[in-house]
Amino acid sequence: MDAGTLKQWFDAALRLFFWSGEVEWKQVVLIGMTPLFLLAFFVELAASRTRPALARQFEWREVLVNILLGSSYQLFDIAAHLLFVAVVVNWFYAHCVFDMPVNGWTILPLFVALEFCYYWFHRASHRIRWFWSAHVIHHSSERMNLSTAMRKAMLYPITGWWLFFMPLSLLGVPPAVVFFFYGVDLAYQYFVHTESVRRLPAWMEVVFVTPSHHRVHHGRNPCYIDKNFGGVLIVFDRLFGTFEPETEPVDYDIPRHIHSRNILTLNFHEFIDMWRDVLQPGPLGLRLRHLWEPPEWTREAREPAAPDSRGAAS
Repeated sequence: MDAGTLKQWFDAALRLFFWSGEVEWKQVVLIGMTPLFLLAFFVELAASRTRPALARQFEWREVLVNILLGSSYQLFDIAAHLLFVAVVVNWFYAHCVFDMPVNGWTILPLFVALEFCYYWFHRASHRIRWFWSAHVIHHSSERMNLSTAMRKAMLYPITGWWLFFMPLSLLGVPPAVVFFFYGVDLAYQYFVHTESVRRLPAWMEVVFVTPSHHRVHHGRNPCYIDKNFGGVLIVFDRLFGTFEPETEPVDYDIPRHIHSRNILTLNFHEFIDMWRDVLQPGPLGLRLRHLWEPPEWTREAREPAAPDSRGAAS
C-alpha cells in the first residue's frame, strides 16, 4: 500500500468517525485507557490469588460476558453518535446562551458541573424506569471486580443519557469538552469497581467516590438501595441525602437475579418487560406511568406483566 492510498484510507476513517464535525471523545478516552484498564484488572487478579475472599469475586465466564457487554456498548455508542447523538448535541450547542471559555481557570468548575449533571443522570437511572431499563445491566452481577465496570448497555444512547448533559451545552460548553469530561468521569469509575481496596485515606473518603462507596451502590442490602450515585465526587450524595457508608458486607446484584449470560437478554430484558407492562389493558395515562415511575412501581391490584427484574430499587 503506497503513501497516497494509506492517506486516502485514513482520511475516509476520519470522515466516518468525525461525523458532524465532532469526535466521540468519551469513547476516545475509554479506548485510550483500555491498556491501563487491562493492567489494573490483571493486578487485581494476581492479588486475588492470596486472598480467598477476593478470589470468590472472579468467575471467568462472567468476566467474558462483562468484556462482551463493554465491547458491544462501545460499538453501539459510536454508531449512535454517528447517526444522531452528535447532531442533537450540536443542535443544543448551536442554541447556547453563553460562550463558555475553556481554560485553566474554568476546567475544574466545568468538571464539577458535569459531575453534578452525572449525579442526577445516575439518580434518575435508578428512580425512573425508562432510564433503569438501560442501567439495570450494570447491576445484574453477583460479583464485584474491575471487569464489572464494563457492564454497559447498548440502550444508553436510545434512552437518552446525553439529555442530562445538555444544560452544559446550552450554557456554552463545547460538546467535545462535555464528552471528554464524561469519558474521564467514566474512566475514573472503572477503578472503584473492586473488592481489593477496602478504605482510602479519610479525606479522600469525604470528597471522592471510593471503592467502599461504590460497593454500597451495587448492593441490594435494604440499607444500600439507591445510595451513592456520584461518579467521581461523593459530595453531592452528602448534600442531597443519598450517601451511605459501607457498614455491612455487600450483597451484590438486583433483587431478582437474571439467570442468563446472553448479552442480548441482559441488554433488553427490562426494556421489553417495561413495554409489556405499558401494553397491558387499562387507561392510557396509567399505562404510560410505567415509563416514568420507579422500577418497582406496579398498578394497584395487578401483577407485573413479566417478572420484575428489580423488585425494589437497587
